[in-house]
Amino acid sequence: MTPMSDSLQLQRDGFVARLRLNRPDVHNAFDAALIADLTAQLQAVAADSGVRVVVLEAAGVSFSAGADLHWMRGMAAASEQENRADALALAGLMRTLDELPRPTIARVHGAAFGGGVGLVACCDIAIGTPAAKFGLTESRLGLLPAVISPYVIAAIGARQARRWFATGETFDAAEAHRIGLLHQVVDAEQLDTAVQRQVDLLLQAGPVATATAKSLVRRAVQIGDSASLDADNADLIARLRVSPEGQEGLSAFLGKRKPAWCN
Repeated sequence: MTPMSDSLQLQRDGFVARLRLNRPDVHNAFDAALIADLTAQLQAVAADSGVRVVVLEAAGVSFSAGADLHWMRGMAAASEQENRADALALAGLMRTLDELPRPTIARVHGAAFGGGVGLVACCDIAIGTPAAKFGLTESRLGLLPAVISPYVIAAIGARQARRWFATGETFDAAEAHRIGLLHQVVDAEQLDTAVQRQVDLLLQAGPVATATAKSLVRRAVQIGDSASLDADNADLIARLRVSPEGQEGLSAFLGKRKPAWCN
């Protein structure tokens, strides 16, 4: 693995680029630096004609625990305008991954929460282990997974999203597979073999076909303007973050107490 930054590593193996989230001490949680680094590297991969498949994986015991604690603390104290800019940066990352002109595979182990679920949903193929855990837990903080919602809804459907967005309940790999977030669940010792099988299948297909398959699907189902959708979602999460409920939820989380609406 070649370090691209303190938070991200890249390994090239022929036509395959493996991007590894590398913040294991904080369970690969997002902060502004990781969002910027991952966006930039995905853009570089998109421009590299030598890359035909991208595998997204993570170091340590978790895939991604969502938002970094210190980052959340800063956003809780920031203005609505600053929160909107921050949310748009995350929207840019998700849009870049979702629309990457290369097939992508998520190698999922451990926890995937919040934005980590968004990364899984944005990938074309997602394979996880039985021990993987998932959660769209933002509602517990008085927030919503607004920025990642288009991708999660596309993966699991509107009916499932209404449940998980509202309750913030965590669920296991079997449920993630049942609702469509994961394509396959395999034992931990078989994870790399299962990922490699998908890589091999993709490399056996036509490179132009695999590179454009997702745009074909997107054109068939997409409704509305994507830039407007991102802007509307960023507006929503910014408003929620600075709202009384959002402030209470974030304050309670950072203070390790229950929010007022749980008392």
